[in-house]
Parts: sequence; C-alpha cells; structure tokens
Amino acid sequence: MIMRHLAVTYAPAFQRLYRAFLGVLLILDPLWRVLGPRRTQRLLLAVEKPTKSLIFDCRMCGACILGQTGMSCPMNCPKNIRNGPCGGARANGHCEVRPDMRCVWVEAWRGCRTMRNETAIMTVQPALDHRLKGRSSWVADLERRRAERSAS
Repeated sequence: MIMRHLAVTYAPAFQRLYRAFLGVLLILDPLWRVLGPRRTQRLLLAVEKPTKSLIFDCRMCGACILGQTGMSCPMNCPKNIRNGPCGGARANGHCEVRPDMRCVWVEAWRGCRTMRNETAIMTVQPALDHRLKGRSSWVADLERRRAERSAS
C-alpha cells in the first residue's frame, strides 16, 4: 500500500519508467516473435505480475490503464469500478466499503493532476473483459504497438 501511494505521488516519474520499460520490450520484439505468443506471455507475466503487484498493487486485469488513472490501479476499488469514483468516497477521501483505505479514484485524480496528459482520466473505459484476467497487459501493449508500426 505504501508503494501504491508513492506511485500516485510521483506519477510522472513512474509513468516515464513504465513507458521506458515498454520501449525496451518493443526493442526486443524480434525475440518475442521467435519465442511465440505463449512463451512470451509466460515470460513477461513472470516479470509483470510481481513487479506491478509490488508497485501498483495490481490485480492483473489484463487491460492496464495506469497511465490514464494517475498510476492508481482502478481494480483496487472494492466495487471494481473502471470509471469512477462511485460517489461513495467519504469526506476524508477514504473508501465507503473499506474505510481504512484511501479511495482509489481520489488517488487517481490526485495522480492525474501531475501527469503530462492530466485529462486522460476523463476517457470513458469499456467494461472489463474478464477473459483477459491474469494475462499480461504488456503483451497486449506490444501487439498494439506492433500493429501501429506496421500501419504507418
């Protein structure tokens, strides 16, 4: 929980680190192609899960939107709300369901105010695709960037 708070407090730095790491993964794209999708998924998941769990208290939803939520993982919301807040945040900024926890969305707004694209939080997110749960969002990012590069 301390690391999650730090990630939000220093959201721009964590966002830069996150983007840089994705850039490294993209540079290694020839390796991922040789390994194939299954092995790449397993290998990256072995790194992604403990890293993102430690830093962001990530729930591995497979559809990461940390860059749009001030580096605060919305899946920590006890109501699993991807477009928040739910309206149940207490006056002190804590969650109505778990009063000992700061509201994920209060934290998200705090983090977004310091980020380069502070309005990204306004993007309405689609419902979570539960088929992606437990999968690497890094692999999905690689596939998206690969498609963007081939389209241009």
